[in-house]
Formats: sequence, C-alpha cells, structure tokens
Amino acid sequence: MLFQYFLLFAASFGAATILPFYSEILLVSQLRSGLDPFWLWFFASLGNTLGAGVNWWLGERLVQYSDRRWFPARQSDLLRAQNWFNRYGQWTLLMTWLPVGGDALTVIGGMMRVPALQFFLLVGIGKSARYALLILGYNAF
Repeated sequence: MLFQYFLLFAASFGAATILPFYSEILLVSQLRSGLDPFWLWFFASLGNTLGAGVNWWLGERLVQYSDRRWFPARQSDLLRAQNWFNRYGQWTLLMTWLPVGGDALTVIGGMMRVPALQFFLLVGIGKSARYALLILGYNAF
C-alpha cells in the first residue's frame, strides 16, 4: 500500500515539472480503490510542490543564459513575463495549480529570485488546495 502513495508522489512530482504527467487521473483511480484520502492529498500535494521546486531552481539557474541562442524564450517574452510578475507580485504563485501556465509561473518565480521559503509556502498552498478540491469533489459524487 505504501508503494501506491509513493507512486502518487512520483506522478505528482513529475506533473509539476516540464514533463507530461497527469497526477489527477492516478489520484482519482486511487480514491476509487479505497486508499485513504488524507494520505493521497498529503503525498500528491508534497510531490507536486517539490516538483515545482525543480522548475524554480531551473528558472533561477537558467536565467543567466537568456542571451544565448538556445534559450527557450525570446528576450522580449522574458521581459514581458518579468514585468507581469513584478506587477502582480509573488501572490501569483498561488495560481500555480492552474493546468495552463501554472508551471511557467514556477519557472518565472525562480528567474525573479523569489526566496525559497516564500516560494514553497505560496506554491504549496495553491497546489494543496487543488488536490483538496479534487478529493472533495470526488467524494461529493
């Protein structure tokens, strides 16, 4: 049974990175099989938050190469993202649970040098809330 929770942790971790994982499907499957909703929430939230930390680290490290040809974003796009982040602030990290653009926010958080404690706190709140709503929604039906 512990393996099932670890599997969800790993899928959630991968889903938060640039890899194409979908932890929600596994989570619902594990809910249907009768695993404890609290531990599913805990391991999914922990894995997804720590996976977002990989993006934060990449953003922090890779921004120094933004002038290189191989860099995945144009300088103008990078400047626009940084201006947007400066305008709305670190609170945007609460939105990292969004399926479109959420992972990009974690990379931008790293590029903008958001301190680790603030990053993990805000991202953890957003991602934990998403999994809690998913579990509550499943249990409601």
